[in-house]
Amino acid sequence: METVYVDNNATTRVAPEVVEAMTPYFSDFYGNPSSMHAFGGSVGAKLKTAREQVASLLGALPEEIVFTSCGTESDSTAIHAALQSNPDKRHIITTRVEHPAVKNLVEHLGKIGYRTTFVPVDRQGRLDLDFLYDRLSDDTAIVSVMWANNETGTIFPVEEIARKVRQRGIVFHTDAVQAVGKVPIDMGDSAIDMLSLSGHKLHAPKGIGALYVRKGTKFAPFLMGGHQEGGRRAGTENSASIIGLGRAAQLATEWMDEENSRVRAFRDKLESELLKRVPASMVNGDPENRLPNTTSIAFEYIEGEAILLLMDQHGICASSGSACTSGSLEPSHVLRAMGVPFTAAHGSIRFSLSIYNTEEEIDFIIDKMPPIIERLRQMSPFWREGQFA
Repeated sequence: METVYVDNNATTRVAPEVVEAMTPYFSDFYGNPSSMHAFGGSVGAKLKTAREQVASLLGALPEEIVFTSCGTESDSTAIHAALQSNPDKRHIITTRVEHPAVKNLVEHLGKIGYRTTFVPVDRQGRLDLDFLYDRLSDDTAIVSVMWANNETGTIFPVEEIARKVRQRGIVFHTDAVQAVGKVPIDMGDSAIDMLSLSGHKLHAPKGIGALYVRKGTKFAPFLMGGHQEGGRRAGTENSASIIGLGRAAQLATEWMDEENSRVRAFRDKLESELLKRVPASMVNGDPENRLPNTTSIAFEYIEGEAILLLMDQHGICASSGSACTSGSLEPSHVLRAMGVPFTAAHGSIRFSLSIYNTEEEIDFIIDKMPPIIERLRQMSPFWREGQFA
């Protein structure tokens, strides 16, 4: 096979239906949606439709959707908005397994005077909720907990956490970049104040995202300037991509059952066969509460980078963790926080599927992976000297 793509938590293929929806707005309908004339106004009407489509996917009101450039901007906007809206509060709570978009920002804020708390997880990546709740205080400005982990797929009980946090009058934000389109979300029946999403994780283009801001939530804009997005995010709208995100949100609603049936079945087959055929392998994360498309498998005593290079020779595209940390030689901060043994953390591979994957591709991966692992282990002194020699 030329390419077998199972790295969808890094980015997804743009759906053909999304490309079709976007294309006219690069050339034929190029007006500024904020202009007073009808030519620009027609584009503005399409942005209104896109806002309604994204809101529908989230069970939200259209006016609660703010379009951004990406999930990272949405995360930064939410956290800065909470801090600026509550200037007397200096405490931030997040988790040890957040995406770098949240983790690195909170670490930076800790260096400039904010008090930060990082909630630990257990061996399966589940949050220590008692630890979190015990550290809520009158000084806490925001609690930010991802909906689903991008590396392991573990789903966190964000709805429960949001209710507890709201009882203390504290803002709650969730990075739902990996969850949107894969699990049902209903913000109309939720205590979540702000939610981030990214278009390129659900078959829209890169460079477009959104932030849900519950109506009535105190908010201060991150980007200031013009009046766009109701004064909540300045800058001329990325019209074509917004329209694409709207269409992708509509498709995600239609595809959710398939994500949780056919895609989940492919994921389970891939995982069970690899665990059966490859000794000293194990799943990272919660095997029950996780995204339907994601499995992180640790192959002990070898390096993940070497596995990926050999997989790439067969056209198999996967990852060893977050694409935003792929330049680091250190094991994933997520796996380290979970206490995954050093010998396994370095050899962990994330497979993340989409509705475009086929059973033929899954069988191809199952056929090619065991020889790859065996070849590398025969070169590994750790393997040869261990109990499996």
